[in-house]
Amino acid sequence: MSVEHASERLIGRYARGDTGVAADEVWALEAHLESCAVCRDRLSTVVGEQMPEVTALVDGVWSELGPLLAGIPPTPPRRRWARWPSTWATPAMVPWMGMTLFVTLLAVVFDLSAGSSFGGVSLVPLIAPVLPVLGVAASWARGLDPLYELTTATPRAGLRLVLRRTASVLVVVVPALLVAGWMTGTTVALWLLPCLAFTTAALALGGLVGVTRAAIALAAVWAAVIVAPAVALSRTPFALQPGGLPVWGALFAAGAVVVAVRKGAYAVLGAAR
Repeated sequence: MSVEHASERLIGRYARGDTGVAADEVWALEAHLESCAVCRDRLSTVVGEQMPEVTALVDGVWSELGPLLAGIPPTPPRRRWARWPSTWATPAMVPWMGMTLFVTLLAVVFDLSAGSSFGGVSLVPLIAPVLPVLGVAASWARGLDPLYELTTATPRAGLRLVLRRTASVLVVVVPALLVAGWMTGTTVALWLLPCLAFTTAALALGGLVGVTRAAIALAAVWAAVIVAPAVALSRTPFALQPGGLPVWGALFAAGAVVVAVRKGAYAVLGAAR
């Protein structure tokens, strides 16, 4: 199978530190260099020819580090299953995952103890669309992740990483809500489609204002427009009735299309803010 290598012009501009190279091109080149030894050799040659001072600096550093590294025993390789969580989630998400399970449990307790939480309105469909959105916000919160700057500046910190963290949130949230819906007799379709639609909407809007800001804004709108009136009036809103499912399906599809079309926006550091 043939492999498409980076152009000489792009490698040369990258080696010289040209700030005019687009962010998505830099991201794509660095991701390609991780797996292409040929292009890494070409980059090394360009640096040696055009920037000999950099080569001299690197050689000097290696001459001092070499003897030190030789006396350090190699780190045992991590097992594949042990590496998986670090590529899909961040430690900052762990407390939020526990909070999600706790909130879901409280909703079930309220529904079962009172027959329904607020005069016939179940809490499960009311909180279902918001829980994954808040999880996505927590996964990109600058103040919660001590490795935020390092992670979001890596070559793979584009849409792929955003989708991975979103999937890790859904893997925890959806099963918990499935159990909660089964225990309270809530129809899955009434909360699952809004849940997915809200998540894709947060990602789509996140390409413009940042994933965390988008998630918090959508959660606030949901609480003000849907949850508060439902609790105050003790009436299930139209958005959570079977007649609203086609609207949620259209919103889910529209959000997915926007995310796919604007995938380059997630390679910029500011998209994660």
